[in-house]
Amino acid sequence: MNTLQDIHGTTVMVCPPDGPLLLGERDATDLIGEGTYNGATWVAVPVERFAEDFFWLSTRMAGDIVQKFAQYRLGLVVLGDISAHLEASSALRDFVRECNRGTQVWFVADTEALAARLAP
Repeated sequence: MNTLQDIHGTTVMVCPPDGPLLLGERDATDLIGEGTYNGATWVAVPVERFAEDFFWLSTRMAGDIVQKFAQYRLGLVVLGDISAHLEASSALRDFVRECNRGTQVWFVADTEALAARLAP
């Protein structure tokens, strides 16, 4: 069950790691709808919830999901260790680096790192 957390005055909907996989735009839209309904500014999704294809940029899954969140102006946090995926793909490393420079999509190791990003 997704939970709402107030982190430094920002409402974050945190998804549990054991929920259904995020397989594409339709699943992203479901999370966006729930997050928006609950007043969240960010949705934090554990790495375990993403299909492997998300981490292979050639599949366009990551781009489609990120675009959907951007379209609805809801932040997406990919929560967890993706080091194995980063080692396998320089394109993914570049994508993650660019995302983390922005204000729409972040890749963070844990909720403590997320709290640090959201700190005033």
